[in-house]
Amino acid sequence: MIVPNRIGLLEPAAFAVFSLEAVLLGLLLLLPGSAGRLMRALAATLLTLGLLVKAADMATYQLFGRPFNPLLDARFPADGLQLLRGAIGGIGAYLAAALLLVLVVGVVWLMHALLGRVRALLRQSPKACGAGLSLGLFVWAALAAGGWPGAAKPFYDLLERHVRQVSSSMADLRQFAAVVETDPYANVADDVLLSKLKGKDVLLVFIESYGKTVLERAEYAAHLRPLLQQSGVELAAGGLHARSAFLTSPTYGGISWLAHGTLLSGLWIDSQSRYDRLVMSRRPSLNRLFRRAGWRTVAVQPAHTMDWPQGEYFGYDQIYAARDLGYQGLPFNWITMPDQYTLSALQFLERKPGRRQPLMAEIALISSHAPWTPLPQRVDWRQVADGVIFNAAREGDEPEAVWQSSERIRLQYRKSIEYVLATIVSYVKTYGDDNLVVLVLGDHQPAAFVTGDSPSHDVPVHLLCRDVKLIEAVKSWGWSEGMLPAADAPVWGMHEMRDRFIAAFSGAAELRN
Repeated sequence: MIVPNRIGLLEPAAFAVFSLEAVLLGLLLLLPGSAGRLMRALAATLLTLGLLVKAADMATYQLFGRPFNPLLDARFPADGLQLLRGAIGGIGAYLAAALLLVLVVGVVWLMHALLGRVRALLRQSPKACGAGLSLGLFVWAALAAGGWPGAAKPFYDLLERHVRQVSSSMADLRQFAAVVETDPYANVADDVLLSKLKGKDVLLVFIESYGKTVLERAEYAAHLRPLLQQSGVELAAGGLHARSAFLTSPTYGGISWLAHGTLLSGLWIDSQSRYDRLVMSRRPSLNRLFRRAGWRTVAVQPAHTMDWPQGEYFGYDQIYAARDLGYQGLPFNWITMPDQYTLSALQFLERKPGRRQPLMAEIALISSHAPWTPLPQRVDWRQVADGVIFNAAREGDEPEAVWQSSERIRLQYRKSIEYVLATIVSYVKTYGDDNLVVLVLGDHQPAAFVTGDSPSHDVPVHLLCRDVKLIEAVKSWGWSEGMLPAADAPVWGMHEMRDRFIAAFSGAAELRN
């Protein structure tokens, strides 16, 4: 009843609680006959439910920095089963699911048996126990009235919060349904949309788990701040411009597609239910608007190893999943291919010299995804070829060794972000002609065990290009010069980026006309 629902709160002080529910449970178990047996069965079921909710809260707080939402997270069991099927096969996955179900039933049975023992003890001296519990109820009320924080009802509060959460989520989804079908740019003329970018290749690059924590937590900032500072200097020396700020991501620790959906739709997509509703809507994504304006639109998704039916909503001319990118090297644990190969494949497949449509590419870079080991080493771009070179160009122990130490985990995370940033800067310096525009951003903060106690959902964002006219077009944004955002750099909701981007590069006057 009193165990916290967050791993970080599991300390002795958390158990200094006088629980109202414990007193009430004792009084209910004192009921004689069938009424007492019924209360025992109901209490066993309710306590098991609370235990499962607390376990789910612990997991989602640890991974996503938030409590479990019974409505919005209803897909997690199915997603978990799908993950298990890929890892251990169908039979193993269904066996694991069956064992989990047996475990839940076993917990209910054990809880029922335990409450039976408690009830038997209470029934040995029902009058004395009833008087003692009634006194306990009076004492609890007096302490609560006196403002002592230890007089609490934690179990009730936990379940009540989750019930309210479901109710508010249902109301939120109704509200979202009312706005998802409308868009201010749906009827803007094709030749007006994004007119300042005509003829330019636009790359929208998401960096996995690239959060503001890399600039705030000392062990990361000591390395990444100088790296970003130096990267800005190197780009400027090569005639390239960089501007940087922050965006607030709708997700934390994972579920990257919520961030992708948010930026591309211009709506706040902070749950799977909102995402599912979005991809069934007619609201034009940023990709579709680019395609209307004359661009070839592609998605480069090296993490996708299965079909992706939701991709149809976004409006790509071509989706490059892992199998379509031609990588012949070894994977990096869960990571199918290194980010340098992904960018090299894009260059070969879509950015060949010669006459062609301008390109709008959405790219998911994944080398900074857990488990962050082993990590690729950068090679000369001319040597990337089919990726076999990365069989030797790698470093780091296996996850089994790294993940025994939180310090080593955080070290590998930091190195992965350094690798990705250096790779992007190298790509832009190598292939960044006058017609290349790159918007780089993190999808979300890494998991809580990497960020520590940071509640921030903010991620860095960078705009890179060679054309100074484009930098002038975004002057009003107030972004910091270079790759390192200033402490007072603007912080926008990620859903604001789409409309600000369209307005800046279409021209406000054109849109009004």
